[in-house]
Amino acid sequence: MNNERERKLADNKLKITFTGFAVLALVLAGCTQEATEDASSTAAAETEAATTTEVTSDAPAPFSDGTVKIALVENSGAGDYFQQFRNGAVQQFEAMGVEFEIYDAQADNAKQATDMETAIGSGVDAIIVRHGNSDTMCPLINDALDKGIPVVIYDIEVSDCAPRAIETSQSDFDLAKTVLTQMAADVGAGVQVGYVNVFGIAPLDRRHVIWEEFKVENNWEESFFVGKFTNSVATDNAQLVDAALKANNGVTAIFAPYDEFTKGTVSAIDQNEMAGTVSAYGIDISNADIEIMTNENSPWKATAGTDPNAIGAAVVRTVFLHLAGELSENEYQFPGVLITQDFLLENSIANMDDLRSKLPALSLTEVMAADWIPVVTF
Repeated sequence: MNNERERKLADNKLKITFTGFAVLALVLAGCTQEATEDASSTAAAETEAATTTEVTSDAPAPFSDGTVKIALVENSGAGDYFQQFRNGAVQQFEAMGVEFEIYDAQADNAKQATDMETAIGSGVDAIIVRHGNSDTMCPLINDALDKGIPVVIYDIEVSDCAPRAIETSQSDFDLAKTVLTQMAADVGAGVQVGYVNVFGIAPLDRRHVIWEEFKVENNWEESFFVGKFTNSVATDNAQLVDAALKANNGVTAIFAPYDEFTKGTVSAIDQNEMAGTVSAYGIDISNADIEIMTNENSPWKATAGTDPNAIGAAVVRTVFLHLAGELSENEYQFPGVLITQDFLLENSIANMDDLRSKLPALSLTEVMAADWIPVVTF
């Protein structure tokens, strides 16, 4: 990984204007659905409804020339982040009136490769690849590009192995820096800390870079480093953190930079009756996360994130703009915000709707926007 290059991208505040709209250039949850879905089968009762902005001009080609068909090739894990991302993507697809197919490998790299091959052969106009393994997916991404199929990536490191693809991601360096700055302010320097993460997943690798910097800058003693990525992430990591806490009773705080890791961490802290002495810090936000953070005596003190619904919609709009020839860069990052437990409690925030009303920047309505796109907002 080229850390210097990625840091530069994370620090840039990319801004592109599309027909008068500003365009600014947040991982991981399982969906128990069929591998391939269409518009008639994806809307679930629990998904969050969206409104759309007014369209003020006609859509350009290829949207003006007939039906456009797009495939979303996912590799999801456990938790509700993926479900929310998919909800945002589906609603943006439907608002634009395009046909779409969704494939979900559910943490199976080999299946995602097969799904990608199927998508390439299905006659789609473009493909979104969401999460996955670079070594597995890059040859197939290049295969699609060689066949003239535009590809937009979300949260896979492909800049070296598939540089022609459009790469999108959360500002992972900024997200990690934001929440770790809060953690440092809360716990101070020279304390024992725990860490929950895994290697090999692009956003988590990027967040790890910042963790290493903060650990040195604050003279933190890393008492344990545990973590694994499975279809039962929170449960499996709760067991790992439980064992680590029993073996390291001097820990003051734990950084778990993915909300399913954080949920498992909170569970382990509670199980060991350490909520008054050990704090948890995470990344990502959802209804379930808000509920946990606002529980009485919750050890989860802060997180940083975006609205996954809005991110899903923004990634889909990236495809629209790419197909219309209105993108000028190959890499775009979506900004996030700091969300503290104190902020949630002081503002009586119980869910994502409450949070959006207090933090309207989460909506991303001006990100990857154009006057011919009905931008969905939640």
